[in-house]
Amino acid sequence: MNLSYADLIPSEFSHHSKVWIYQSNRMFSIAEALNIETILTDFTNNWKSHGIPVKGFATLFFGQFIIIMADEEQTGVSGCSTDSSVRTIKNIETNFNVSMFERTNLAFVVKDKIELLPISQVQYALDKGFVTANTLFFDHSVQTKGELLDRWIIPIGSSWLGKRIKTEI
Repeated sequence: MNLSYADLIPSEFSHHSKVWIYQSNRMFSIAEALNIETILTDFTNNWKSHGIPVKGFATLFFGQFIIIMADEEQTGVSGCSTDSSVRTIKNIETNFNVSMFERTNLAFVVKDKIELLPISQVQYALDKGFVTANTLFFDHSVQTKGELLDRWIIPIGSSWLGKRIKTEI
């Protein structure tokens, strides 16, 4: 599985740009992904904060993760403009019959596939060897473009999750 994504992030955005990551409970089909890309492009082209255009970016990564980014060095993002991004994600949830706000399912790369696992089952998966401290984990706690580039996909043992669970048997 090709996990390269850094080249897909706009280089002209500040490393301090605000990032939001939404994870679908399933992979989107190609037709759905194309439709979602259109929705996200329309959203960012019309995204405003107090009437001022937001320098925004939004796309679907790996068929399952929507990333929205706002370069706040250009325009600060207010509560209302953040709410409009959430409304866009909620519309995607409704239109495609998916869950985008379930935070208890964590995403890992297992056997070259993205697998979701409830947080309550991670320790069991570690104990049984289904995942290890070196298994790649999608750390959605990143908040900026710089963090997205540096630590979105990292080994479990290097993440916040690795600090909360026993990664060695």
